[in-house]
Amino acid sequence: MPKLNQDVLRTPGSGIREIMNRVFTMPDAIRLEVGEPSFQTPEHIQRAAFDAMQKGQTRYTPTVGLPELREAVQGKLRRVNRVERPLEGIMATPGAGGGVFLALKTLLEAGDAILVPDPGWANYASAMTCLGLRGVPFGQRPPSFVPDLDEIERLVVETGARAVLVNFPSNPTGAVPDASWIEAFSALATRHDLWIVSDEVYDELIFEGEPVSPALYAPERTVAIYSFSKTYAMTGWRLGYVAADAAVTPWLGRCAEQVWQSVAEPTQRAGVVALTGDQSCVVEMREAYRRRRDLAVATAREAGLSCYEPRGAFYLMVDVGASGKDSRTFALDLLERERVAVVPGTAFGQEAATMVRVSLAASEAQIAEGLRRVGRAVHALA
Repeated sequence: MPKLNQDVLRTPGSGIREIMNRVFTMPDAIRLEVGEPSFQTPEHIQRAAFDAMQKGQTRYTPTVGLPELREAVQGKLRRVNRVERPLEGIMATPGAGGGVFLALKTLLEAGDAILVPDPGWANYASAMTCLGLRGVPFGQRPPSFVPDLDEIERLVVETGARAVLVNFPSNPTGAVPDASWIEAFSALATRHDLWIVSDEVYDELIFEGEPVSPALYAPERTVAIYSFSKTYAMTGWRLGYVAADAAVTPWLGRCAEQVWQSVAEPTQRAGVVALTGDQSCVVEMREAYRRRRDLAVATAREAGLSCYEPRGAFYLMVDVGASGKDSRTFALDLLERERVAVVPGTAFGQEAATMVRVSLAASEAQIAEGLRRVGRAVHALA
């Protein structure tokens, strides 16, 4: 057999998928590992896709997306994020993951260094390895999980990094820095002529504060990625979008032409209705996650667990270091003994090696019972 690409062969598998694949064989397990909303896609959004198919709107579209969708995105960015982007700076993607991969491929070359959060979404590291990039971790540590700007600047100088990837609200920590941090970070990126890849997929799931994008302070160097998956419970629809400077987006589109040609038209039509229709579903889901957050924090502390209260997204980081086991071993044992699925912190980097991520995209009863079992397992081993 001829050789395969060595970067692809070095690409690590997902630590989240390792747990999920085991859970599929355990129908009785409490699933607190998956970052997927427990809600159904709102009916008016479903109906829009059905209506589009009935009308024969199932054709190729421009690679960058339907003009109607890009206009709706433009309005949402103005309304929610206070960011102004021309239509030429907006393009549709098949989910946020595609947007992240596209941005990395377009902005950087093989061998380039890019700073990435630790802990951070597991797929960042995998994408960078696959593309032959050098991912350099910067710490996100408790209790706030907000990175230290001095550390970021030091690493930029030491590694010659050309870009920094940030994700707020953060997966897995739920961290949300204030506007002054974002402004200072953007100034740092400007001083060192860095690209900013800003993953903002949880931008409408913030419990305290409001979404603040680096695009407010450094629009020409910020490539921001968004998704319908979390905000509108549309994970399986695979719809996201990228917002960037108008000089960047055509090259993102040129790269996308080689991979997905265009996003499915009925999905885009549904996206237009999601952004322009009744937004009460977003408020209702956000408030449900807030209640789950409060319940999870209270239950974890009652169970004697150390946890960190998230300000956004729908995850809770719980410290299981008292068990004496690394988080991967603990998570696998927890699944076998207690039938509770959580994600080990090592799936997100080394800074969270003693922690596990608990998803709040489950029912309140499952969250409460699952955390009680986590506490029982930690104390049994302590």
